[in-house]
Amino acid sequence: MALGGNPIFNGKSFRGATQAPPAPQAFGAPYGQQAYGNQPYGQAPYGQQGMTDAQLRDMYNQPSAGPADTGRMTFDDVIVKTAACLGFVVLGAAVTLTVGLGLASMLMIVGALGGFVLALVNTFKKQPSPALILAYAGLEGLFLGGLTRILDTQYPGVGLQAVVGTLSVFAVTLLLFKSGKVRATPKAMRFFMIALGGYALFSIVNLVLMLTGVTQEPFGLRSGVVGVVIGLLAIGLAAFSLIMDFTSIEEGVRNGAPQRFSWTAAFGLTVTLVWLYVEIIRLLAILRGDD
Repeated sequence: MALGGNPIFNGKSFRGATQAPPAPQAFGAPYGQQAYGNQPYGQAPYGQQGMTDAQLRDMYNQPSAGPADTGRMTFDDVIVKTAACLGFVVLGAAVTLTVGLGLASMLMIVGALGGFVLALVNTFKKQPSPALILAYAGLEGLFLGGLTRILDTQYPGVGLQAVVGTLSVFAVTLLLFKSGKVRATPKAMRFFMIALGGYALFSIVNLVLMLTGVTQEPFGLRSGVVGVVIGLLAIGLAAFSLIMDFTSIEEGVRNGAPQRFSWTAAFGLTVTLVWLYVEIIRLLAILRGDD
């Protein structure tokens, strides 16, 4: 796993989580006596006695069990569960996009606070909970739908542009990762953590200034040229976070992580995509506001 990446993956049992196969021979058992039945050498194991030669040949000619057959995480698992999470995001967003603007604003606050709480719970939970992960996705949908509703009212079309931009960044990032041209190297991750720390500190200061009324701009210090530069930096950080997510998922599949951790992978991707969408729609609003 890429250390220092998405905190959702840190501490999870992706590395070294392979399921140990049963020991072929019990400790101290004579040669030819297997631990699963102590049948003498040459005798069919328990459950296979009484089978014809043709049946035995057919059984042993079957292909080896794949990761899905042995209860390990696969890329297909991650794709399916990520699609489920994004489906709940879309459902939540559909609610706030179809109600009145006042109710949408209230639901947006509920989604933001509830999503933040469940994000922390799911991040520090040792075992993934599908119900909590899907609940997080639904709450984030309420938040994103309300945010989109408010900004799209002021800047028509910005919501659709943000969706297209998010999907485009995701597709390009995935292609670059698959081609091997961009990787989460230790040096790159160190720079990422430094930049992320600086961005987080700036965001906290900006939020405090906005809440205390020191700045009256809609996005606080993130207005004008400074807002555009900070927005582009944030989108770059979110895109690199996707690279680290892909790296963690790839190592989890390679190391044979248990299948349940595909929910952890889906949760991590959902968190990063939500962050990416927020940064893109905010940058578009800033650009539209400067017109």
